[in-house]
Amino acid sequence: MRITDVEAIILSLPQIRERTDGSQDMLLVKVSTDAGIVGYGEVDSSPLVAKSIIDAPISHTISRGLRHLVLGEDPFAYEYLWHRMYEGCLYHGRRGAAIQAMSGIDLALWDIMGKALEMPVYKLLGGGFRKEVRAYASALFGDDLADTADKVKRYVDQGFTAVKMGWEPMGQDPAYDVALVRTMREAAGPKADILIDAGLCWDAKTAIRMARRFEEFDIFWLEEPLHPDNLEGYRRLSEAVDVRIAAGEEESSRAGFVDLMDRGKIDVVQVDVTRVGGLTEAKKIAFLAHDRGLPCINHSFTTDLNVAASLHLLASIPNAPLLEFCVEESPLRTELAREPIRVVDGMVRVPEEPGLGVELDEAVIERYRIA
Repeated sequence: MRITDVEAIILSLPQIRERTDGSQDMLLVKVSTDAGIVGYGEVDSSPLVAKSIIDAPISHTISRGLRHLVLGEDPFAYEYLWHRMYEGCLYHGRRGAAIQAMSGIDLALWDIMGKALEMPVYKLLGGGFRKEVRAYASALFGDDLADTADKVKRYVDQGFTAVKMGWEPMGQDPAYDVALVRTMREAAGPKADILIDAGLCWDAKTAIRMARRFEEFDIFWLEEPLHPDNLEGYRRLSEAVDVRIAAGEEESSRAGFVDLMDRGKIDVVQVDVTRVGGLTEAKKIAFLAHDRGLPCINHSFTTDLNVAASLHLLASIPNAPLLEFCVEESPLRTELAREPIRVVDGMVRVPEEPGLGVELDEAVIERYRIA
C-alpha cells in the first residue's frame, strides 16, 4: 500500500467570534492510498498556516512541504514518516505550526492502519488499559455569574461528574475571579469536581495568591495560569501551593514537555494529539509523564476526530484518569461525525470500530469548507 494523495481542507464557521474558542474552525487532513483506504486526521492550529506547511513546494532539502515528504510512501511506516516529516521541515519547523501540521498526517496514517487491519487504533498502540474514560465537561465561562451557574448545572444534569470552565474574563478582577469559582462550586454541588482554566492571565505571585484563595472551593486543578514560557514561574507556583497545576496544551514538542515537567514542575500533563505530532509522538510524551509519576490527560476543544484520537491515546497509557470533552455548541464540534461521540453517565466509550472509529459527514465538510 502506498500514499497517493494528501489533502488539507480548511473548515470554518461563517463568522469567527474573537474569543478563545478553538471549535470555530479546523484543518481536516485526508490521506488517500492506492488500496482505496482513506484516513482522516485533524490539526488544531491556525488552519491556513498549517495548510501551507502541508502544501508547500520544495525549497531545499530541509525545507519541504509535508505532502511532498509522504507521497508514495508506505502508511504503515509511521515512525519513519514522522522522522522524515520532522527532518524535512527542520528549517522552518521543530516547534509550533510545523509539528501541529504533522499531527494531521500522523493521525490519518493511524486511521489508515486501523482500517486496513480492521482494528481500533488503541490496539495497534498496544493499549487496553481502559474501555471507557471519565469525561469532564469543558466550556468557556458564561457571560455573567448567572450564565456560568446555569451552564454548570446543565452539564451536571447531563451526567458529567466534573466540569471545567475558563479563559475570559478571568484575570481582570480578583474579586470576580473568586466569585466565578464560588459560583461554579455552588452550581456543581459538593460531589462534582470543578476545574479552573485561568487562560495564561497572571504572573507567578498573583497565581500563587489566587490558587490559595481558590483552595476553599476544593478545585481539582488550576490550569495554565501562567504564560507557557514562564517555566520558573510554574516551578515557584507548583512548589508553593497544594492545588494541582495543569499545563501543556500550548506545547508542540517532546522537548517542550520535558522542560515543562522537569523545570516547570507541573502536576498534570495535558497533551493535544492534534498539536504534538499525532499519536506517534503523543504516546511518547505520555510515557515521559508516567516515568515521572504524572497523569497525562488530553486537551481537546475541537471536533470528534480529536476526541476519538484522544480516547485511543488514553486507552493505550496507564496514567490517564480523565478525558476533556468540549461542550461548546459549535456545529463543527457536534455535527462533523455522523455518529457523534456521546457521554453516558459521565463516561465515554473508547471506539472499537476500525481506525479512529469516526465516520465523517461529507455534507458537513462541504458546508463549512472554505479552502
